[in-house]
Amino acid sequence: MKVNPTEFIVDNLRYIVRSAMEKDAKNLSEVRLQIDGETENLDREKGEAYLDELGFKKIIKDDTESISNLFLVAEVNERIVGFSRCEGSKLKRSSHKVEFGVCVLKEYWGYGIGKNLLKEAVHWADINEIKKITLNVLETNDKAIKLYKKYGFEVEGILKKDKLLSDGNYYNTILMGRFNR
Repeated sequence: MKVNPTEFIVDNLRYIVRSAMEKDAKNLSEVRLQIDGETENLDREKGEAYLDELGFKKIIKDDTESISNLFLVAEVNERIVGFSRCEGSKLKRSSHKVEFGVCVLKEYWGYGIGKNLLKEAVHWADINEIKKITLNVLETNDKAIKLYKKYGFEVEGILKKDKLLSDGNYYNTILMGRFNR
């Protein structure tokens, strides 16, 4: 599905949140690879489950044609600096919900990009009668957990010792959900 572009200005940084387009595929592949190497808050290490330009083109095409998927990008001066996806299910018993994921280049943390990608996704879900948004977040990502709670997400469960990080320790994954009442 597509949404109308929205402009934001935070601390003199102007960026646009808009639906992903097929022409973004190459840039998205590069940005995802870079982000995976900048944080341990995501599931992948740099280079794992690599998605090339063709892979992103397919995802964008499928998401644009699906009423239960949303692929957003955040763009600064025509450069993608972050993105989010809501992915629904074709299974009837799960068709009421979507899974949300977000990532932003480290140099753009603190400008509300992740927050505004989340806000746009929540708004889209609400107006499209999506009953539930789910997400997973690493227990150490306090800022994200606080943000999700601010937007109505609740802790639904904990996957204990779910992630092995570079420090050799295991960490819990927190499962969160937001219900559209």
